[in-house]
Amino acid sequence: MTNSMLRKKDWSQVPRRALRPTEVVTRLITAPGWKLAGDGDQVAIEKTYTFANYHETISFVNAVAFIANAQDHHPDLSVHYSRCVVRFNTHDVGGISETDFECAALVDALLP
Repeated sequence: MTNSMLRKKDWSQVPRRALRPTEVVTRLITAPGWKLAGDGDQVAIEKTYTFANYHETISFVNAVAFIANAQDHHPDLSVHYSRCVVRFNTHDVGGISETDFECAALVDALLP
């Protein structure tokens, strides 16, 4: 992991906006397994990760928590015995932003 990932991201220095629907669809094409969920200001991107057992699931959840803290962008997690659903949206822009896709890529990088 790089030093920049260990430092908490300062979003006050990065202008963000909700992506237009066409931008979201275009980004989803390059984000395997991620799909749209919800609607209105609750729209999000989400992906389900499956594991062999609870220990693997919780190890993944802890790694996601580390990323979320470093990025200062926290997903909703639905944790089950052998799976975890990760859901990103950007509340302060009322939709999906580029930040959600950046964090989704970091989560995807946790697994081979």
